[in-house]
Amino acid sequence: MALAAAPLLRLPISPPSPPPAQTPPPLLACNSVNGVRLRPRRSRQPRRAAAAAATASLAADTERRKHELLRAVQETGRGFAASPDQRASIEEAIVSVEELGAGEGSPLDLAALDGTWRLCYTSASDVRVLFEAAERLPLLQVGQIYQKFECKDRSDGGVVRNVVRWSIENLLEEQEGATLMVSAKFAVMSKRNIFLQFEEVVVENIKISEQLQALIAPAILPRSFFSLQILQFLKTFRAQVPVNGPERRSPGGLYYLSYLDRDMLLGRSVGGGGVFIFTRAQPLL
Repeated sequence: MALAAAPLLRLPISPPSPPPAQTPPPLLACNSVNGVRLRPRRSRQPRRAAAAAATASLAADTERRKHELLRAVQETGRGFAASPDQRASIEEAIVSVEELGAGEGSPLDLAALDGTWRLCYTSASDVRVLFEAAERLPLLQVGQIYQKFECKDRSDGGVVRNVVRWSIENLLEEQEGATLMVSAKFAVMSKRNIFLQFEEVVVENIKISEQLQALIAPAILPRSFFSLQILQFLKTFRAQVPVNGPERRSPGGLYYLSYLDRDMLLGRSVGGGGVFIFTRAQPLL
């Protein structure tokens, strides 16, 4: 007897599983283009921020040292009344400023030097003699002292004018009664040294006091032609004495400009002649 065929057992057939998705490889620190390895681009922001912070810190430190120097020279009568202890402290403050910004290797910036500078302190004997004269002569007054450099668009030197405002009590206007000006040519000898060759001394800008005007030409009386001529002569008086000529050698001096920025100038007279501290002033008329 034939056996009946057993029915086929159908098993469910599931579709083949897709291959597992491959995770793309992580980006490498260095990629390559055409076989050439490229360095990754690094953000410049941190470096710029660090540089800006360092610049700001240096600027703040410079201003602090300059402020301490100017504070040290206060109440010293521009150096004439400074005690030995004060002079020592001022010298330390000067060196502290000289360490910043000037740089032995940087050449002198004549464009920054050009202009008018007001004397704040000096230990130079040739300037202190003016203060000593005012101390001995009670009627003599020494006003502001300036150095005016004219060297714009120059690279080898220029002209410097030492200007002293002075007066005589009751005869001239207070502090600004007259001007003593010593003119010199200067040449750049090295990156920080200049040599001054003095040329002439001038006394000008006489401004007589109201008391003297009243004495020469009283307002209550008719002013004569002679009295008016005296007033005009005094107002336009100018005495010029040359110190340079074919028969005599002009005096000179070597100076080391140890620090210069937009508002401070430090200098030393080479040979032990003293130090100078100047700050930027308004242009002289």
